[in-house]
Amino acid sequence: MIYWLLFFEFAKISLVCVGGGYASMPLIQAAVVDTYHWLSLSEFIDIFTISQMTPGPIGINAATFAGMKIAGFGGAVCATMGFVTPSIFLCIALAKIIFKYGDLGAIHGILNGLRPAVMALIAAACVSFVLLAVWNAEKVPENLIDTFDLKGAIILIAALAAVRKKIGVIKVLLASGAAGLILGLVAT
Repeated sequence: MIYWLLFFEFAKISLVCVGGGYASMPLIQAAVVDTYHWLSLSEFIDIFTISQMTPGPIGINAATFAGMKIAGFGGAVCATMGFVTPSIFLCIALAKIIFKYGDLGAIHGILNGLRPAVMALIAAACVSFVLLAVWNAEKVPENLIDTFDLKGAIILIAALAAVRKKIGVIKVLLASGAAGLILGLVAT
């Protein structure tokens, strides 16, 4: 039963996910954390982080890792297949439409209208991730000062600056992991 549910949920996410893997993160979070409580937000953030570090599309990687955490190898296969299957059919259908009617103003209008919605999805995921990184909380804490994690904020700002300076993502992730380890050891 869990296998079919994983397939269906990830297929549903893939079907409505517009804007790539990052835009799928809040939808995956809503399913696996908020609706079914299969994972905690912290576990989901860990999966998101690992998904960025491994080769391949982040949405598919996240589906695979989440499925594995939830129901083992079979869960990984079902979640991944659920995420990929609708995309295959949608890509073929959209490719035919865009190649045939791509120069129509209506197509451009639809695509221009989707861009802000995609950014909203990415921003929503970003807010959740910042809360967890800097306050170690899933929601805005009542006392922002007492729960503020200075180490997390420093790593977040340094990593953001490094990414903006076009430093490679692998280097940024390795350096951030090392900084977290060192700052964690210094604090204890």
